[in-house]
Amino acid sequence: MITDESSSFLEPVADKPPDVPDPASLEQTARSPDPDNPPWGVLKALLTWFVSIACLAIVPLLVVIPYILYVYLSSGAPRADALATDKNFLFLSILGVIPAHLLTFGVAWIVVTDWGRHRFWLTLGFTWPKSFGPWKCVGLAVLLLAIGALVTSYFGGSKTQLDLLIESSYQTRVATAFLAAATGPFVEELVYRGILYSALQRAVGVTMAVVLVSVLFAGVHVYQYYNNLAVIAVITLLSVTLTVVRAATGRLLPSFMIHLIFNGIQSLILVLQPFFQKANTVVPNKLPATNLIETVLRHLS
Repeated sequence: MITDESSSFLEPVADKPPDVPDPASLEQTARSPDPDNPPWGVLKALLTWFVSIACLAIVPLLVVIPYILYVYLSSGAPRADALATDKNFLFLSILGVIPAHLLTFGVAWIVVTDWGRHRFWLTLGFTWPKSFGPWKCVGLAVLLLAIGALVTSYFGGSKTQLDLLIESSYQTRVATAFLAAATGPFVEELVYRGILYSALQRAVGVTMAVVLVSVLFAGVHVYQYYNNLAVIAVITLLSVTLTVVRAATGRLLPSFMIHLIFNGIQSLILVLQPFFQKANTVVPNKLPATNLIETVLRHLS
């Protein structure tokens, strides 16, 4: 009996086609560059930083101009010293930071995505690295707050301009807390550790990029705290820590989370601080923890 079983051995075996990458995966790879090899250069990064500073200087001024005109028409030309203590003027100037942050985000989105050609979050590295998770961010943020409390309690100076602004009214206090927690950390990390650092580390190396970004970040806060060297020292420590974390992890998300927690805890207590002060008027003997909280809020908020 003859079968055809042997015929299968005589048939030529077709070569297995080589693995061809999926075009979609190739496109995704092309549209999601390494966060340490961004599609923008140093010039665009510096221009983005300059625009962010210009927005903070100009946009709040544009927001308060209608109120200044109202005061002028109702009671004559306002004096500069009167505006410096006008609760409505100060509150509007804080609210003006919100559109400034939104404009900065818009410019940053254009730079990062190149008008939509790249994926925003992946290009920035807004993901968790394997070696640095959320709990490390929480621990590091709390540690920075503790160090800041010790530094400002022993070496703290006089009240800063931001202190006086916060104390002008409760609505200004709440608006400041909102900005510090909701928009400030994201926009600042986007500009400094997201755009500036990525371009600088490729051009001048990691060490020099960490130094430059840390100095620029701390430098823009000097105006708010120029009469309190202890606060400037804490801000500088925060800046160096956030930039080192960005350099070590190759990702932006950890530094953003540390910044968010650092500001968020202060913002929460900042909103609740007046209620603590009212309680202290009823119970005059303050607890040491209460004194420490007030010190932190006065100098770090």
